[in-house]
Amino acid sequence: MSLSPVPLVPAGRKKYRSLAQGVVEELGARIRASEFKPGDKLPPESAIMEAYGVSRTVVREAISQLQAGGLVQTRHGIGTFVLEPPARGLGIGTASIVTVRDVLAILELRISMETEAAWLAATRRSDEQLAQLGEALAEMRRAAARGVSSVEADVRFHQLVAQATGNRYFVELLGQLGNAIIPRARLDTPALDTRPADYLERLDREHEDIFRAIQRGDAEAARAAMRTHLSNSRERLREAQHRIEG
Repeated sequence: MSLSPVPLVPAGRKKYRSLAQGVVEELGARIRASEFKPGDKLPPESAIMEAYGVSRTVVREAISQLQAGGLVQTRHGIGTFVLEPPARGLGIGTASIVTVRDVLAILELRISMETEAAWLAATRRSDEQLAQLGEALAEMRRAAARGVSSVEADVRFHQLVAQATGNRYFVELLGQLGNAIIPRARLDTPALDTRPADYLERLDREHEDIFRAIQRGDAEAARAAMRTHLSNSRERLREAQHRIEG
């Protein structure tokens, strides 16, 4: 299957946040339009590079994001294949997640689910998946250093942990929640934290602990680190709720 050249910034359209995001959205649109059907093999990296005028690094970053979103799966030495569309039967509507209480409820669900996902990821992750997790962690740090939002990289980090379980249902559930899994992305309120720099520094340490445990293959430590991270997020959000209501 081939790709005809498509510029990522056509006349009259807004720029994407990054070249990789542009490739993700363009390929994702083609998958949703059934141009690429479940089971189809995506064109090789060289064809995607030529079609979108991007580097190999950009293509690999885009493919890793599509993997994290549960849209494709890479089989080493064979290629990247389109997956069946995620099931939508769980009834979680992100449009209804609008209050602090809503996000607290989502955090309770995530504590139950993602602690086990981290345990499985530590026992099943591949070297490539570990490298992708490390890059997501690095991107969060770069975003914080630039003073821009790190939500996208944060979401991707958690989706990559789910992907490393080898269980597509973890990926599908997090995919349904989207950015709603990150409280600061869902709630526009200064009460979330009174010291943003300290808040981001704590988040970095928590993500680092999860990454290092998965890197070591220490399943119990990965589970504990994920529980600590999500429980701390819940407590921070409860404090914000008290400030808002009080």
